[in-house]
Amino acid sequence: MILSSNRTPRRGRVFPENQLSPEEKARRKTEDELFSQRCRMIFDKVQPELISDHYNWFIVIEPESGDYFIDADENVARAKAFEKHPDKMRLIMRLNESGTCGTI
Repeated sequence: MILSSNRTPRRGRVFPENQLSPEEKARRKTEDELFSQRCRMIFDKVQPELISDHYNWFIVIEPESGDYFIDADENVARAKAFEKHPDKMRLIMRLNESGTCGTI
């Protein structure tokens, strides 16, 4: 069986008209970096007092209010944060030396 040779290969995105401009990509990246910096400041402030009793627990941080929610179960910590701040962005970290949730 021979395949038709008149088929042109598709390259690139499925919807090229929906691509973000370089300016929009840069703006979003800057917003993400500022958000994570604000969360990291809160984490660095509370981590020393929480790490001894709650090592490797999850901490969900909402930076606008400064609220944070901790629990040994990731889903419970997320649910607590969602209950109080359902429409806000939140960041999840671990109460350990680096704040990372896993390994790469």
